[in-house]
Amino acid sequence: MVEKLKIIGGNSLKGEVSISGAKNSVLKLMAAAILSKGETVIHNVPELTDVNIMLRVIEELGVKTKYDKIAKTVAIDATDISSITAKYELVSKMRASFIILGALVSRCKEAIVALPGGCAIGERRVDFHIKGLEALGAEIKIENGYVHANAQKLTGTDIYLDIPSVGATENLMLAAILADGATRIQNAAQEPEIVDLANFLNAMGADVSGAGTSEIVINGVKQEDLHPIEYTTIPDRIEAGTYMAAIIATKGKGIIRNVLPSHLTFYNSKLIKMGANIKLIEPTVIEVSCNQKLNPVNIVTQPYPGFPTDLQAIAMAMLTTADGVSIVTESLYENRFMQVPELRRMGADIHQERNHALIRGVDKLTGANVKASDLRAGASLIIAALMAEGESDIEALHHIDRGYELFETKFANLGANIVRYNDESDILTVNNAEVTNKGSINASI
Repeated sequence: MVEKLKIIGGNSLKGEVSISGAKNSVLKLMAAAILSKGETVIHNVPELTDVNIMLRVIEELGVKTKYDKIAKTVAIDATDISSITAKYELVSKMRASFIILGALVSRCKEAIVALPGGCAIGERRVDFHIKGLEALGAEIKIENGYVHANAQKLTGTDIYLDIPSVGATENLMLAAILADGATRIQNAAQEPEIVDLANFLNAMGADVSGAGTSEIVINGVKQEDLHPIEYTTIPDRIEAGTYMAAIIATKGKGIIRNVLPSHLTFYNSKLIKMGANIKLIEPTVIEVSCNQKLNPVNIVTQPYPGFPTDLQAIAMAMLTTADGVSIVTESLYENRFMQVPELRRMGADIHQERNHALIRGVDKLTGANVKASDLRAGASLIIAALMAEGESDIEALHHIDRGYELFETKFANLGANIVRYNDESDILTVNNAEVTNKGSINASI
């Protein structure tokens, strides 16, 4: 049975929303937790399908886990590891689980991890991961779709990444933790999630410096130097950026709680150029608002601290009704304009040529039946539906459930007319309350 979202657009979003823990951080912290024997507890863990997949990956290694969805905590006891294999059935569902390779090589000196395969937003190669592990002394064979790594002795070395790959930086950080001597990763990714991972590892007893810059140094420690910890995940900057966009695009006003504004500096500068107002209320609380038609802007996605590729589709949705012409350039991934055909179905005027999209602002979008192709494209369609005149139905919610915790509930609390329903039933649900598919959505909120 297919679940869908039904949205009636036109409401200005108002109210408050609290941001969950960062998906792109917590998944890596869960993998890193297997480096230490004993029980590590991670707080501020969002309830997402990706989190459940990562739990299954580490559980199949023999690691004990406890997930308290109410308390938002995951306990991981990696005292005993009985398997070194991460199977294709799980790794193929979520590319981020490939980071288990570095953790296993570090802890167990060998690993068998499935190659993650293709991705809806384009190919994401893993050769940087492999070359870096080989530089550390690992012997790598690729057979039958699996990476077989043997590393009875890892030795610190200098590694230069051709591009600042987040995944490669993280995998090599984990692999180098127990290496003999110092490892220096040059042209490293600088994302806040990298810093969060480094802070987590240092709290565990590792010696990592330079995270957040282009050069990270890992001084290898001994297994007995590592110990279990309690750690709280940073807020999700992409989720924060999504709700900010929705409030601004609908000419609303709202409070965003549990956000680190410094993680969104470049993004915020573009929103302000569009005509948004962003006010710092407290160190982790901002107020966003907009009372005008948005101005056009040009955007080029770049590695952090540049404009985030994960917010490109969201920004494009906002610009579909801007007062003029905008150009969005996707410089990091091919096939990351998969939201374009669906936005056109809603009346957007977008001309795409390779990795460039020219967006001519229209007077209004209109509701339509659309389908999410990936996580961020799905979020862009929600924002477009909230902006649009009339009713929209959005399919393929499993993509959105990967990265947004309780998103329909959070949007409903901001005043959105939004419900999740099953297309084979007349029953809709919002905030766990049932209403009929034939009635007014307003009546349920």
